[in-house]
Amino acid sequence: MSVIAVIPSRYGSTRLPGKPLTRIAGRYMVERVWRCAGAAPGVDRVVVATDDERIIDAVRGFGGEAVMTDPACRNGTERALAAVRELKADADVVVNVQGDAPLIPPWVIGDIATAMSKDATLQMATPAVKMPVETADRMREMKSRGIVGGTTVVFNKHMDAMYFSKGMIPFHRHPEAGTPTYQHIGLYGYRRDTLEEIVALDPSPLERAESLEQLRALENAIPIRIVLTDYRGRSAWSVDAPDDVPVVESIIEKEGELVA
Repeated sequence: MSVIAVIPSRYGSTRLPGKPLTRIAGRYMVERVWRCAGAAPGVDRVVVATDDERIIDAVRGFGGEAVMTDPACRNGTERALAAVRELKADADVVVNVQGDAPLIPPWVIGDIATAMSKDATLQMATPAVKMPVETADRMREMKSRGIVGGTTVVFNKHMDAMYFSKGMIPFHRHPEAGTPTYQHIGLYGYRRDTLEEIVALDPSPLERAESLEQLRALENAIPIRIVLTDYRGRSAWSVDAPDDVPVVESIIEKEGELVA
């Protein structure tokens, strides 16, 4: 099976205009994501899907492939499909890699590409990590103060997702039971026809309530396989606002580059 990784990369951003071209430790953020995707095991092709010629020029400048997509795309899922259609790509699997995640480890992307390639019955897959108790407690405390960052997931014994939430799930009525909390990583692998199906569906009630696109799939009985992964001691941090840039740079300085 062939796998294409698409990095949706929209120029406009309320909190950080021109976000993909933000310099992080000397490199564009979009280049950092592109390098991670290009180093991922099982990925055959990487393309940046954008709505702005400045991003096209930047990507081609560092040797990447970019494609122009309709500015009217409402989200990264629609933009990923628009890119595949524009390229007339015949890939069996499309991996949607968030463009604001410059610290996404290549092996995490590879875990999804490999899972989709090995099992042709999977319609969709996404990674999750088991949270240490102290990390889960910290996230729970942050959410109690109205900070909504971070998504949790619960899944069944077959590793298929039952629900994703911006809240902390499951609720620990009996903390001593030791039920772990799993954090979802916003990275998705789709079978091509499944991606087409999801984009054609209307936004669903739970999707609107939680502002989580993946709930549209679950509400329409499209199974999502959870692939447990490991950051191997690396730190995770996305870039949503200017204040996030120095945080990411400090992580890179401390932990080194993910990809040379």
